[in-house]
Amino acid sequence: MGGGLRSGGLPGGPVTAGTRPSAESRPAGTARIVGIVWGLLVLNTLGSAGAKTIIPLPRSLIQMATMGALVAAFALALAVNLRLRIRAGAFVFLLTLLLVPSVISSANLESGFGALFRCARLALFIGTLWLLSRWWDGGLTFVRHHIRMYFAVLGSVAAGLVISPGAALPDLYGGRLVGALWPLTPPQIGQYAAVIIGLTVLLVLGRRTDRASAAVVIVPSLVLLALTHTRTATLGLFIGLVLAIGSLILTSAAARRFFTWAVLCAAVVAVGFGSVLQAWFLRGQSQENFASLTGRAKVWDALLAAPRSTSEQLFGMGLGDKSFGGLPIDNSWLAVYQEQGLTGVTLVAAIIIVLGGVALLRPPSLSRACAIFLISYCAIASYTEAGLGDASPYLLHLAVAASLLAAPAEATPLPTPAAPRRHIPRWARRSEMT
Repeated sequence: MGGGLRSGGLPGGPVTAGTRPSAESRPAGTARIVGIVWGLLVLNTLGSAGAKTIIPLPRSLIQMATMGALVAAFALALAVNLRLRIRAGAFVFLLTLLLVPSVISSANLESGFGALFRCARLALFIGTLWLLSRWWDGGLTFVRHHIRMYFAVLGSVAAGLVISPGAALPDLYGGRLVGALWPLTPPQIGQYAAVIIGLTVLLVLGRRTDRASAAVVIVPSLVLLALTHTRTATLGLFIGLVLAIGSLILTSAAARRFFTWAVLCAAVVAVGFGSVLQAWFLRGQSQENFASLTGRAKVWDALLAAPRSTSEQLFGMGLGDKSFGGLPIDNSWLAVYQEQGLTGVTLVAAIIIVLGGVALLRPPSLSRACAIFLISYCAIASYTEAGLGDASPYLLHLAVAASLLAAPAEATPLPTPAAPRRHIPRWARRSEMT
């Protein structure tokens, strides 16, 4: 994208003389490596289960690629941060604490040896975030990385739709858009599209990118979001934008104009296309099926009714595939309760509360608005999507929010070199004494 999205520089301007470079003024090579590390983390969280692809990809091959991406991300992050300079923060600290119930419950092997493997993956994921925290400075750098990487993922989805519409819109998913080149489900595609649409809209309002460049991202992403028929992502996008733009209304005339026009357009669309919107929202489901959240409520009731020991209630059953009785849980809080117990639920709730509280205490700014959008989106999506307790895109969204809420690194004054002592001849010293 143009403007702020295409620029490699970071907000804050050049480093003034007599100060040490802060995190924002790192060398261009380091900035590129940090961007590559973020892209590898995105690749790791894409998952290996989903729709059938045009070219069949063995799941073992996909898992090897995603785990290899995580190992490479950690190695590169360590290479650019050999001195292990980190910025302590509540987000990564609470994530590290989340490892405790994960390891305790997984050590029982009730979920098999795969639980220990998932623990190792989560530890490597959190370790990479610790290494990257050095560059969390309240700027928009990681927002740009986030948009670029997920826009590239959506580009692969669009390419699959063009190459094979039948594979991209299969009957198995009710004609909803899936990944035909990489196995991505409709909720995944809807999530990625909604997040980058919301962030790009906020960058336009903050004048960090031009409208033409933003349209290149927003328009195709909206089309892909509509083709997925993903209700959670759509609601998360609109509610998140309302909250984020609302935080800018008092300080931004552009935000006030956008909010006014958005309300007017929404009213016109609701009146003129109400029946079409209702049909899109229901996706051809019956009222009973819609009321049970496409069968999710039955799984949730069964999970809560299952007998558990005290240890299982406190620490869970171990990291698994976010399913119960062979069916997906599709709720972050219940998935965390199942795998990490009440301890995990408490820690995940603390992450959301702490990030939300810090965002509310920050003065109005574009960084704060982007953080509010990401936090609110994750909170809304947690009701029908799992992922807050394990390495997932939702933790990456929250990591971007944490980077936006971090205080800018202070520049350290450079030590002034001592002036060299001039040699004074002996005869001159004698004349001064006289």
